[in-house]
Amino acid sequence: MQYRLLAARITVAALFSALTLVSSSTLAAEWGIGAGVASSQKPYKDMSRDTTPLPLLYFDNQYLHFFGTEAEIKLPDVTLSETQQLNMGLIGRYDGSGYDADDADILDGMAKRKGGFWGGAKAEWHNPWVTLYADWTHDLSGNSKGQRTRLGAERRWQWGDFSFTPRIVASWHDKKYVDYYYGVRADEARDGRSAYQGASALSAELGLLSVYRFNAHHSVMLDLQVTQLSSEVKESPLVDASREDRLFMGYMYRF
Repeated sequence: MQYRLLAARITVAALFSALTLVSSSTLAAEWGIGAGVASSQKPYKDMSRDTTPLPLLYFDNQYLHFFGTEAEIKLPDVTLSETQQLNMGLIGRYDGSGYDADDADILDGMAKRKGGFWGGAKAEWHNPWVTLYADWTHDLSGNSKGQRTRLGAERRWQWGDFSFTPRIVASWHDKKYVDYYYGVRADEARDGRSAYQGASALSAELGLLSVYRFNAHHSVMLDLQVTQLSSEVKESPLVDASREDRLFMGYMYRF
């Protein structure tokens, strides 16, 4: 509990400091607004696909980056060579995991599982071949009380006004996260839904982001993502799929 409160206080204090700096340098910032739609299929038995319209806000300057549901406070960069650079930052993101009891028959009688705000740190190594990145985050909202670590690689290709960025990511979730979202408590067990206690899990993600920029102001984007679930998740009595997927389409106007 003390560790989680300390992490939350550090993140909030850092955000406040960064926003103070941002207020004095907005003229050098890039802004963008837009809208999109996200469609995802979670692995719970007989759960319908969820499609949600989303507003988009983009902001970037030397201190802060914000896009979608993630914000980053930029720390000083480290130049390794003329073509290599290490970027670091403190991050906050909203996680939309969870469900309501009426989302699927298998969840009837289950307590609601909530998403939440996560905070932590990240590092990116930029080089001529591929961008490698890692981040660690903790559930600051206290719903799952979980932690996760992500290791990823991506590369961007540009052809005229089109860009394509494939990525591969390995994500580790601790026992608290898996147990909160995929576990079944003793008082939630029933016929066809036995009690289940989750364990830490490692999943693999493949994704592709494509962007078409009409000009300096207008662009459209499409992001596809497929996640292969671990056996610790697939063995849950709530789950009947080996993977989950997400699709996002959006339009952005940059000022």
